[in-house]
Amino acid sequence: MKRRIVMSMLAGATLLASTLIGAAPAQSADVPAEFGTDWHDPVTAAPPIRTPSGKSCQVTLAEAQFRDFTPYKGTYTPPRGCGDRWSKVVLRLEGKVKGRQFDRLGYLHVGGVEILRTSTPEPSPDGIGWSVEKDVTRYSDTFRGSQDVEMLIGNVVDDTYTGVIDVKATLTFYAGKPAATAAPDKVLTLGDGNTLTTPRNSERILAEVYATGSGGGCEEFWYLAVPGKAPYSCQAGDGPYREVQIKVDGQLAGIAAPFPHVWTGGWSNPFLWYVIPGPRAFDVRPVEYDLTPFAGLLDDGRPHRVDVSVVGVPEGQSGWSAPVNVLVWQDAGRARVTGKLTVHHESDLTNSSTYTAGSPERVDTDAAHRLTVAGYVDTSHGRVTTTVSRSLANTSVHRWTDGENTDGLDATWSDDEQVTVDGRVGPARTTRIRRTYTMNGTTTIGDDARLRTVLTLGDRAAVVETRGGLRTGWSRFDDTVAGDATYTTGVPREQRHAVGTTSERYRLYGPAGCYDRTLTAVQGVLTRDRDRC
Repeated sequence: MKRRIVMSMLAGATLLASTLIGAAPAQSADVPAEFGTDWHDPVTAAPPIRTPSGKSCQVTLAEAQFRDFTPYKGTYTPPRGCGDRWSKVVLRLEGKVKGRQFDRLGYLHVGGVEILRTSTPEPSPDGIGWSVEKDVTRYSDTFRGSQDVEMLIGNVVDDTYTGVIDVKATLTFYAGKPAATAAPDKVLTLGDGNTLTTPRNSERILAEVYATGSGGGCEEFWYLAVPGKAPYSCQAGDGPYREVQIKVDGQLAGIAAPFPHVWTGGWSNPFLWYVIPGPRAFDVRPVEYDLTPFAGLLDDGRPHRVDVSVVGVPEGQSGWSAPVNVLVWQDAGRARVTGKLTVHHESDLTNSSTYTAGSPERVDTDAAHRLTVAGYVDTSHGRVTTTVSRSLANTSVHRWTDGENTDGLDATWSDDEQVTVDGRVGPARTTRIRRTYTMNGTTTIGDDARLRTVLTLGDRAAVVETRGGLRTGWSRFDDTVAGDATYTTGVPREQRHAVGTTSERYRLYGPAGCYDRTLTAVQGVLTRDRDRC
């Protein structure tokens, strides 16, 4: 019998180790010579979400079977018996699928607010089950009233692709007093024409964008794109550099590096991901922007246009989805907050993608961009100035041979952010986040039609918090997945003779302790589950 392990979503850039719990004991199992018709249910090394003790209430959001692109639509009603303020709210998605199916991308909306973006594992003929957990306490404002629910995992079921995706989504509410700043006062979505109207006493504003390149076209593999003059199947005029930008009334308000997701069919080799998916594959975390410097502008009671775009996508080419939620904290002591944007400095975006002909062909990319914005709001507790600086960089080397029978990439993305909040009471508070994403791998098809992929993916972040120049908090996060899988192409599934080993090491350290867990799967069997702390 397969052991099912909860897959949890962690905002690794901002979590401290005090949220962590221990890992499961080590596994032992006989390993077959090659993949069979069944394998271990999908697992990750991420820790489950820690939940408080005491009373809890559960509400079912959706139960659906997805066979096509028809969304599930239902109604959410707040729970009874747990009040309307909660110490924590946890979303759990349970799924099962069997037969043959591609990886599929999906979303879950409550009251128009996107609370989950996810993708699915590819199934075994005998069937798999998986689950995803996410802390959704920040959307508490949305959950306090009855809401429409919409969920979709677009799917195709026919004589070849037989897998029907069967899912259930629930919310569990934990009664108790919420942390002082755990959840915003309002959760907003954009209106017609991408307009946003905030409460006039908004003193802190964050935007979150669930940016994903997907849809089966080249933007699903945007990091492999090459300039138009290079002989490669995915071309983009300026190469592979992508940047997610948000603008307020046409003015650049935030920049971010998109995470280079690898879905469970990625790099032409699903055998890498059957048991252990790539980082964030089932838990698509949003890009976050601190728009507080623009609060003085947004608090005038009028609608303002908010636009999200992805730099580098060829004009007219689809493939990106970027829904927006806006989180607002209000000044309880004042009905109207005024302020002003005082600093807006943008560097030139440098993006060099150089093609070198030869054997192998080669494209070298080097790109960077910086943005600093600052503004103040006059609140009931004094003038508060917020300064946000963000610096992006991307370097990559892409090599391939004629026919793309050998195709390799070595890439690094960095996204460094510093937010300083300076008020009249107490010293300034600064949070520095250094995010780094890495991808290093090669796919090769030999003369014997054996396709081999060797790939390592990294998702890392380091956070330092200071007040008055003294460190008050820190955390370090590192999720690394490495795999090596081979199978025969161009033959029925049962003749592929696939073999593969994939491992994940998930580490999260902070003042309260450490979490360090390693998983390894061989030919679909979980062979290692080790806790190093």
